[in-house]
Amino acid sequence: MTTKVGVVVFPGSNCEQDVVEAVDTVGGSGQLLWHKDTCLGDVDAVVLPGGFAHGDYLRTGAMARFSPIMGAVERFARDGGPVVGICNGFQILTEAQLLPGALYKNRGLKFLCQPAVLRVESMDSVLTRGLSIGDELQIPINHFEGNFICSEQVLEQLRDKNQIVFTYRDNPNGATADIAGICNENGNVVGMMPHPERAAHPLLGSTDGALLLKGLISSD
Repeated sequence: MTTKVGVVVFPGSNCEQDVVEAVDTVGGSGQLLWHKDTCLGDVDAVVLPGGFAHGDYLRTGAMARFSPIMGAVERFARDGGPVVGICNGFQILTEAQLLPGALYKNRGLKFLCQPAVLRVESMDSVLTRGLSIGDELQIPINHFEGNFICSEQVLEQLRDKNQIVFTYRDNPNGATADIAGICNENGNVVGMMPHPERAAHPLLGSTDGALLLKGLISSD
């Protein structure tokens, strides 16, 4: 049976169609969900895509966290459903406290749009099952507030509980411990700053993102 992936659209999202197309390319079925919806329907997984939800006013992800659909996303996640936040979606997951830490302005206060090499640090997430620790993936970044920060206590917890999913080979934004993506303790909620949907077709220069999306559609 084809895995249905709901992609939530917030006012200001701009990567939702890219995610749907990438999911379809790897054998899933992407469908858009509006942020004012109060239920997820019959989807098997959820993606919060990149963009500028609610214009990133107040604080990135802070307003989106209160959109009606987030109640359903939180229940889905806490019941073990696969939830992935990409870039702005990662920021929303931290604001919703589905993931620890926060995303801060890049080192040097520069917007970054460039390829990045990620190292897989955990096989226990819904994106990396089937991959190996140490695998390197080329996935582009496109952000201004992608600098992951957390306390020493949270960092120790992330390490102890195998919640660091990706690190940068060459840290572009100053992120704590080179972190590019993390997951919750169960591995079903993942946030990452790089964009796997932009590396899911040969014409995009890399198909490494497709490996992650294949993991998502086979994880339910």
